[in-house]
This record gives sequence, structure tokens and C-alpha cells, in this order.
Amino acid sequence: MRSLPAGAEAVVFDCDGLLVNTEDCWSVAESALFAAHGLPFGPAEKALVLGRTLEAAGEAMAGHFGRPGAGAEIAADLLARVRKELERGAEALPGAVDLVRACRAGVPVAVASNSPRELLDTALESAGLLDLFPVSFAADEVPSAKPAPDLYLTACAALGVAPERSVSFEDSATGIASARAAGLFVAVVPSLPGGDLDHDWLGTSLAEPGLLDWARGLGPGGAR
Repeated sequence: MRSLPAGAEAVVFDCDGLLVNTEDCWSVAESALFAAHGLPFGPAEKALVLGRTLEAAGEAMAGHFGRPGAGAEIAADLLARVRKELERGAEALPGAVDLVRACRAGVPVAVASNSPRELLDTALESAGLLDLFPVSFAADEVPSAKPAPDLYLTACAALGVAPERSVSFEDSATGIASARAAGLFVAVVPSLPGGDLDHDWLGTSLAEPGLLDWARGLGPGGAR
């Protein structure tokens, strides 16, 4: 496993399950949706939808429910359920706020999320992170969402930094594939236990020992 690059010039974060504990909100909504179709919801079902856009999750659920062609209807139902859960509040995950603050003190930062804009802003605001990200991109703002590279390429272009000089932080296979395709260094903190996720650096949380020291060393004024 490689070390995090000391010379990184930008950091781009995923949001759901990485910065903000929205996965609990999504899981409550998804579990209720599965139950409405008379089906159980466990780790295998969560893995089916984790990291996907609403549209892709709707299509995946439609196939699982035996309702081909009902993807848009199911996605709309899921959106309404997730919105309701997020309005109750979602907290920043351990280490997230401190890490973002440390990174942005040295280099530009951004969010690249597979959620639609309305859910992304709600999640970031609820967790006290919205004001820390002057640049963010949502799934409904690029031609193709994750696992396509568009979100990461768009974020890097907005920050004025080449992807190969940037670090991504991700938690799901879908997001990892997007960051990898865009050419960023891939740092991974899995939101689900188990599995063998592609990575350049792997941690257990954003409060991982050494992460803050790495972040504080970024930029021209950072310690080397």
C-alpha cells in the first residue's frame, strides 16, 4: 500500500458515507422501500445500491423487485424517503471536519458526490461542512455520474489542478472506479465492512492516525 502523497495539490472528497453519516438515512429509506415490496434488506441488498446514483439505484431495485421498467418510479420513491430522513439531520463522520479544515488550509478542496444537488447540500449543511467547500459537484450536474470519471475530472478542472496531482477520498467501489478512471490517487475508507476494494491508501476512518499530520503538510507552507 502506498503512502498518501506529500506533494498533492488538491483533495476531492466523496460525501455520503465518507464525510457525512448519510448511509444510515439511506439505509432506513432503502429498508422501508424493500419492505414495501415484501423483501428483506441486509448487507447484500445494501451492496446492490451503495454508491449508485438515485437513477441507478432505482434501476437496480427494479430488477431486484422483478419490476423491469419501474426504475424511475422507484427512484422517485427513494428520493422522497431519503429527503425525509436527511431533514432529521445527519452528522459528520469522525475526523471529517478536522481533516477537511486541515486540507483546505494548504490546498484547494472539493466534493464530488453521486447524490443529486438537493441531497448533497442538505447533507453537507446538516453536518456543518457546507461552508468548508466553495466547490462541489453533484451527480445531476455532469454528463455521466460515477463510476464514470466526469465528477472527478470536473472537480479537478474547477480547482485548476491536474487529476494526477490530486487525492480522492472514497468509500464505495462505484466512487473508487470513478476516481481511478479520472487518474487521481485513491484513498479509501470503506463504509461497509468486508470486501476487497481497489485503493492506493486504505484507512478505517477519517480520524485515522497520521491523516491530520499528512493534511497539515500540504501546500507550500506545509511541513515537509
